[in-house]
This record gives sequence, C-alpha cells and structure tokens, in this order.
Amino acid sequence: MASPSLAANVILERIRSLKVLVIGDVMLDHTIWGDAVRISPEAPVPVVEVERDTWSAGGAANVALNATTLGASATVVGRIGRDEAGRRLRRLLSDAGVRLFPLPAGDGPTIQKTRVMVRRQQLCRLDREADPTAYSLSEDDAIDALARAAADHDAIVFSDYAKGFLTSPLLARISAAARDADRIVALDPKPRRDLDFRDFDLLTPNRKEALEMAGMAGEYRGAFPAEEVCRALWKRHRTRNLVVTLGEDGMLLSRRGRPGHTIPTAAREVFDVSGAGDTVIGSLTLALAAGADLASAAHFANAAAGVVVAKVGTATVTPEELLASLPPTT
Repeated sequence: MASPSLAANVILERIRSLKVLVIGDVMLDHTIWGDAVRISPEAPVPVVEVERDTWSAGGAANVALNATTLGASATVVGRIGRDEAGRRLRRLLSDAGVRLFPLPAGDGPTIQKTRVMVRRQQLCRLDREADPTAYSLSEDDAIDALARAAADHDAIVFSDYAKGFLTSPLLARISAAARDADRIVALDPKPRRDLDFRDFDLLTPNRKEALEMAGMAGEYRGAFPAEEVCRALWKRHRTRNLVVTLGEDGMLLSRRGRPGHTIPTAAREVFDVSGAGDTVIGSLTLALAAGADLASAAHFANAAAGVVVAKVGTATVTPEELLASLPPTT
C-alpha cells in the first residue's frame, strides 16, 4: 500500500531491505580524459593529449549500481563477453557489491562506450558492439531460472538500450512470474526496439521516446502534448505509472492514462546527462517498492537525478548526497 508524501529519509531506510533484479543491456563506460591545445598536421582535427582513463558500469549495469549505492541489494542480468572489457566490468560490479546472474557469455564482445572528454566537454564517443542477435537470451533453461529469480526480488527493472538482450517473449515470461509474486515491474524503454509489453507498474521514457511510443514522433515542436501521449501509452501498454522525463522542464507524472502534474527539475547545474535515465528508473522503482506513492517517488528520483547530472561522466548518488540536495523541510 502506497503512503502519501513519504519523506526521502523514510524511503531510504526502507530501501535498505529491498532486493532488485535489473535485466537488460549491460555495458562498460570508458572515459578518456585529456586536453587539446593544437590541431593535427594530418587533418583538421584536435590532437588530444591523454591524461588518464576511467571505467564505470553503464546501461543496465549502471541501474544496478545506482540501486546498490542507494542501499538496496541488486542483481544484474545481461550479456558480458569473454574479453578484457567484460573482465573489467565484472570486477567493477563485484567491487560495488552488485551480484551477477549466471548466464552464458554470448557470442559478441562486451558492449563498450568510449567518451573522449576535453576540459569537461565531450569531444566524441566511440562504440564497440556486435549485432543485436549476439546479445539476445534464447536459452530456455536460463529464462526459466531468471523467472524464478524474479519472484524472489521486490522489484524487477528492465533496462533497454536497444542492444538486443530484451525481447518481447523474455519480457512476457519474466513479468508474468513477477506479477504472480506481486512484485514491482518497471521498464526504461527504447522505442526503436518496438517491444510488446502490458500491465507494468512503471514506464520512464524521455520526451522524444514518449512521443515516438505514442505515434507522434516529429509532430510536435512546442509544448509537450501530455494528454494525448498519456492516453496513447495507456491504451497500448496499460502501464499503471508513467513518468516522462522532460529535461529542463522536469518530470510529467501520469496514473492509468491520466496526466497529473509536472514537477520541476531538481538539477541546479548540468555537466553531463550520461546515465541520468539509469538513476531515474532505479530510484523511482525502489521508492515505489518501498511504499511511496508516485508523487513522492518522483520527487525522490528527481533529487537523485539532480545530483548525478551535476557530475561528469556516468555516476551514482549516495543517500547522503541525496538528502543534502533536498530542502531542510523535506
């Protein structure tokens, strides 16, 4: 039973007893930090003098990392290759206390995004990945084991980065097991995958994704058409709670196809939005599983995202950082 106006400190305390299962496209985020003070004599491009390299968990792995940082127990499910990137990602997750669900490694390389940062600005991004068929999960035994695991967790988060791990049959099988056990089921979608799903507890598209899912891509350049989008997504997917992230315009909340109010963004400074969606879906799902109503959960997630986007690179938020970002009366 959801509690109205649940305070952030109460939500955080309850999160400590929760277990979340994150399923989706896991990846390794690699950042090259440096400076560029001259143009190459070989081509009209900057020469970057590399100062250091950093690595962090990305995609579904970052959702799980965010959940663990907030105090929950997290298990992540996704394809990790047998390469150096995969070994590095496994170490990062293990060191952070995130459990890895045992799966066959798959045929493709570990998905890796490399961002080149010059003076805290992203110069370019390099992606390493294979065809989506290399990452899909088709082993019946693994899917059955995953369905059993879903029933043993308080919440299940599907994190779709359109890399191929999530399929409509997989969503149907796991979500059915979760619903039978009365668990929270959430999805951070990528519309170009056109996955078939219904009756989830939470959906968190951004503005562009929501318009595309509603069949309105390219039609709106002005104010966000909240009523039309909420009605269309409810008709197609029957998701009980919809939260559309609108960037600087905040978050639109909707229950059962009826648009509610929009809460303003909590971000005071925005250095990097990389991974902010991971923070939103993770913190929102945990807050709902902790008993918060949608408004309280959204304010909680909004505060968490506000902390993360003020950091450079894929990042997480601690309970202390989250509480410090809130007004004294919250």
